[in-house]
Amino acid sequence: MKINKYQDINTIDGEAKKDYIDRHSAFVYCDDSAKKGEKFKVKVKIGDAYSHPDDLDHYVAWLQLWDGEKMLTQANFSTGILGGEANQAEVDFYVVPSRKMKLTATAYCTKHGLWHSDEKLVEIAE
Repeated sequence: MKINKYQDINTIDGEAKKDYIDRHSAFVYCDDSAKKGEKFKVKVKIGDAYSHPDDLDHYVAWLQLWDGEKMLTQANFSTGILGGEANQAEVDFYVVPSRKMKLTATAYCTKHGLWHSDEKLVEIAE
């Protein structure tokens, strides 16, 4: 299966291609550091500037949060979870870190396949 990755849409010509790439890409939003052993919030979101469809045959089926090669958690979605309207699927995950993390997100679109985010490094303080 092909794994799609985000490209900086500011460097891409054509509004349709910018829309396609952005609305399918996974993004990780969190602080750059966390305290060891304390709950830490990580937001995973699909799309930044553009919304993803929520149709019967075209929707975000799941979002995953990874630390390196270890999957930490996953959220599953059904068609209609966004009210049948285009929007950015998102979820707040909470993890309790014990060491430095290399976070990435993966998303699956039922029509356009697997999408993988850029890596987000999180330092851990004692």
